[in-house]
Amino acid sequence: MYRQLIEINKKPAPFESITTLELWTDPHRAEQMLAYHLSDATELASRSTGQRQASTNWMIQHFGIKSGTRVCDFGCGPGLYTQAFARADAKVTGVDFSTNSLQYARTQARKSGLDINYIEANYLEFETDQRFDLITLIYCGFCALSPENRAKLLKKFEKLLTTGGRIILDVHSLNAYAQRQECSSYEKNQLGGFWSAKEYYGFLTTFKYDDEKVVLDKYTIIEPNNSYTIYNWLQYFDKAMLEQEFFKAGLQIELMLDELDGQAYTGTDPDIVVIAKRA
Repeated sequence: MYRQLIEINKKPAPFESITTLELWTDPHRAEQMLAYHLSDATELASRSTGQRQASTNWMIQHFGIKSGTRVCDFGCGPGLYTQAFARADAKVTGVDFSTNSLQYARTQARKSGLDINYIEANYLEFETDQRFDLITLIYCGFCALSPENRAKLLKKFEKLLTTGGRIILDVHSLNAYAQRQECSSYEKNQLGGFWSAKEYYGFLTTFKYDDEKVVLDKYTIIEPNNSYTIYNWLQYFDKAMLEQEFFKAGLQIELMLDELDGQAYTGTDPDIVVIAKRA
């Protein structure tokens, strides 16, 4: 047990282990994630219904989304944003690797009579001949990627944009990083049974990396006959960090905001919204 505790509290190098697929594709956890997406009682997976409506209303107006506008939502999940774009008569594509979330999204689209092209794929590997007027990556999905994968994704975005196309994504700021604290805790059936349908003990160890401005929430799950670790990495940014990463990908940041509903950038918000185009 002592050796196991040593391993639980071991601090890895930034982005040393990636377990994104294990988090999103396990059938039990996929059901829990979908429930989180659809619940207004928590913002663990999505913003509230009211916030989403304000955000999509603003994006539709700001980007002039209308009939024929080609939109691609990376990490679309259960289609909470793609449906709003489709109701504005845009030609919408949603990309996600969660089978469970996409099943829900497709069902909702059929019920609403919306024509949305949902593609099950890891968006880092997604390829298409289509080009898009607007590419979205919402709810700080960019922060979960390693530096190498962020560079890869931005290059992909640059390739997939139409002439005059735009990218909008949001990230956690250094203001939010300053609020994070290193800590350790454990709990039986941690997060209300989120990790497994079986009984288990969940250990959470949070590490901060001040040089890189990265936080790791390291979850170690111990079942009667099994144990595994999930690494939840989050990169935090300031304006200069974002400008550098976008510049290297051939992209130019056009506008920064505090919120997806158009609130002006102050540099004091826990998040930063980025709108970019080809350089």
